[in-house]
Amino acid sequence: MTLTKWAASPPSRTARGVLTGVGHLGQAVPRVRRAWLYWLGCAAFALVLALTTGLGPHRVWGTCAAAGYGAAALLAAPSGRVWRRAAAPVALLGAVLVPLALLVASGAAQSEVGVVERSGDLLLHTGSPYLPDPHRTVEYNPYLPGMALFGVPRALLGDNPLADARVWFCLTFLICMFFAARRTAESGRTLSVLAGFPAVALPLAVGGVDLPVVGLMCLGLALAGRRGSGTAAGVAMGAAAALKWTAWPLLPVGLVLLAVTAGRRAALRAAVAALSVAAFAVLPIALADPHAFLEHVVLFPLGEGGLRSPATSPLPGRLLAEHVPGGAALATTALAAAATGMTASLLIRPPRTVRTAANRLALGLTIAICLIPATRFGYLVLPLVLAGWFRYTAQTTDSAAPAPAGLPPCPAPKQSSCWPVWCRTSHGSWGCPSVRRAR
Repeated sequence: MTLTKWAASPPSRTARGVLTGVGHLGQAVPRVRRAWLYWLGCAAFALVLALTTGLGPHRVWGTCAAAGYGAAALLAAPSGRVWRRAAAPVALLGAVLVPLALLVASGAAQSEVGVVERSGDLLLHTGSPYLPDPHRTVEYNPYLPGMALFGVPRALLGDNPLADARVWFCLTFLICMFFAARRTAESGRTLSVLAGFPAVALPLAVGGVDLPVVGLMCLGLALAGRRGSGTAAGVAMGAAAALKWTAWPLLPVGLVLLAVTAGRRAALRAAVAALSVAAFAVLPIALADPHAFLEHVVLFPLGEGGLRSPATSPLPGRLLAEHVPGGAALATTALAAAATGMTASLLIRPPRTVRTAANRLALGLTIAICLIPATRFGYLVLPLVLAGWFRYTAQTTDSAAPAPAGLPPCPAPKQSSCWPVWCRTSHGSWGCPSVRRAR
């Protein structure tokens, strides 16, 4: 089937479209003219952070990012097409590459970077990334054993700038997101816009451990939606599950999606691959010292360890635990109820597209992050990236399914018929009368 001359224009390739999905089917006018407002808003956020934060790395990021976003806003203002296309790379340069280089050179980073690099050193020298008897908060390692691999380069190469864990966080995230996208002429630009978004650029520069996790999660979901054998999707999902507990909700969602798109055998192969990878990374260390594993990875993140977790953002779970008698138990019960509801939704109405699966997973993660007693606002980058990335990159694949075989072609409408749509809409309904009769 072909487009009529009244058909809507393709999705816009704008910064705002990538992150909010405004470039949807049926949008007739690309929002290029508004891109400068988006970058200006990013510049304002970065400047406010630089002026108000008490954290040195965040202040460096805010200063550099404000300049980069400001330059991108100038380039994105109504001008030549070449200048507008340069806005996203300039924002990426100012918000990620420059602050990352400055912070790596100075050795300034947020505490998570030191935790990961210390755990890599411990893994090489003791066989376990967990101290048996931690006495300070910075001595806790709340991540699963796979995360320690990002700290191994520092243990091997010493003070070499390339050994910094942030470099490997960044590379893992960008590589995973590149392969998670359908590789087209716009893939690189789409990725540069995502990486330049403040909620992503800030942890890329200062050292956010959640970005390699969400990168592998996006890769696993994307592979699950491509109707393959399931093995590659399972390996990606298992690798994410070996890094943090927050990646484990990906497994049921990804496996259900794979069962719908590629069949039960593919889902079974993916499940075996995912569990094998996760078990290979986690079980040997967990069984070698169960007490240390339980203290670091289970009790401490839940706020029940020997020391209080520094993850104390005022989200509902934290507020319940602090201000309501028995609030921690209430938050845990609510979390279990939410998990049961999400599981039921997968069985009753399984996701049939990558974008639907990503939205379902993002919703579940958002609820979980809000209800966990020890939590941070920064964890919300996981559902943000999942929902924003697939809302944009999965549009063409979700909406471009082939027409059923044997249906007659849709005739070109007359001028008076006022049909400015495709024969098949983005919702899967068939607008052509001849198609409706055939159905």
